[in-house]
Amino acid sequence: MNVDILLGLQWGDEGKGKIIDYLAPKYDIIARFQGGPNAGHTLVINGEKTVLHTVPSGILQDRPMNVIGNGVVIDPVTLRKEIENLNSKGVDVNKRLFISKKAHLILPTHKILDAASEAAKGVEKIGSTLRGISPTYMDKTGRNGLRIGDIISPAFKTIYNRIKEKHLNLLKIYDFEFSLDEIETTWFEAIEFVKSLNLIDSEYYLNNALANGKSILAEGAQGTMLDIDFGTYPYVTSSNTITSGACNGLGIPPTKIKEVIGIAKAYCTRVGSGPFPTELLNDTGELIRKTGSEFGATTGRPRRCGWIDLPQLRYAIMINGVTQIAMTKADILNDFEVIEACTDYKVDGKLSREVPYDMANTVIEPQYHKLCGWKTDLRKFNTYDDLPETFLGYLSFVEEYLGTEVTMISTGPERERLVFKRAMEAVS
Repeated sequence: MNVDILLGLQWGDEGKGKIIDYLAPKYDIIARFQGGPNAGHTLVINGEKTVLHTVPSGILQDRPMNVIGNGVVIDPVTLRKEIENLNSKGVDVNKRLFISKKAHLILPTHKILDAASEAAKGVEKIGSTLRGISPTYMDKTGRNGLRIGDIISPAFKTIYNRIKEKHLNLLKIYDFEFSLDEIETTWFEAIEFVKSLNLIDSEYYLNNALANGKSILAEGAQGTMLDIDFGTYPYVTSSNTITSGACNGLGIPPTKIKEVIGIAKAYCTRVGSGPFPTELLNDTGELIRKTGSEFGATTGRPRRCGWIDLPQLRYAIMINGVTQIAMTKADILNDFEVIEACTDYKVDGKLSREVPYDMANTVIEPQYHKLCGWKTDLRKFNTYDDLPETFLGYLSFVEEYLGTEVTMISTGPERERLVFKRAMEAVS
């Protein structure tokens, strides 16, 4: 069987959780492949909202098993709270959640280092969620990390103390006050909880599943423009958020990948610092933020809002090999008379449809194409052919520019608010 991948095409917060939750019953396994508790995937089921930070978004459906892959970094305290919240809602997490022994742990001192480093940057701060993500990935690549499998090793405390001492020495370079004792006690309590979960060699689990005809949906976090290599560096996350990250973060071969489903909003948002060419610093941007409830699911920070950026999306489609697009939050634009779409960047007086090498230090003047708004509530429509002509015109314009089909349209936060252009049997 094959692996399908679902990931974000913008700066994160595209609505991946809802789409994964809807598609989950079609798969045997949902496998999260990168990121950590800086992610926030929001699901709305029967009017009740659930925000997932580490657990895969298939956990609320009955069919699939759920795997946290080796590419994920795990805060045991956050994971414990998340699982206890799910259990309180009647979800039997233990039967359907598996965690890679090769996933790295976020230590209490990782969080302190994150906060100290960000505070030291002042006005040049990256916009970190302060969850300890970056220091954990730094230790991982520096071959100095602590992994899930280590918690069942007799040498666990020795490894932990060695890394903690290294961190405490690093913290001496910062003028930053902190208290470690309380958060360390809570962390070790959470470690005992994690020991009771299903810890596996996930690369074998997933490849054996494929060999036995099982289907897998790989779940990405954040978005393409936050990728450590191809995003708006240095205002990026610490992992590979793109298609290739699924191979590294799960141990699956690229030859097994079939569909790559890219998620994009009908407009753009970004949380934190960094370049954002189509950002609207006016009443229109504020209206989108208010109508779309654009506040971070993890941090609660207000999201920066702007029109859809088609050169950026085409770039994301190219490097991910996207085969189909799911468009979310189209309903947020229901009342707009005119919808704008960025079609070109003007850089040094020249038009371009390519994303600059250094977007953070390039002056970009977005060039817009205006389209008629649909001025109707998209939530009224359940089939593609019934959608208003003006909205279909907008979709057609986007598809032609991107050279990729929009197969799913989300018209509200609820699970059932999805309109399909073609039958989902096309998905593995």
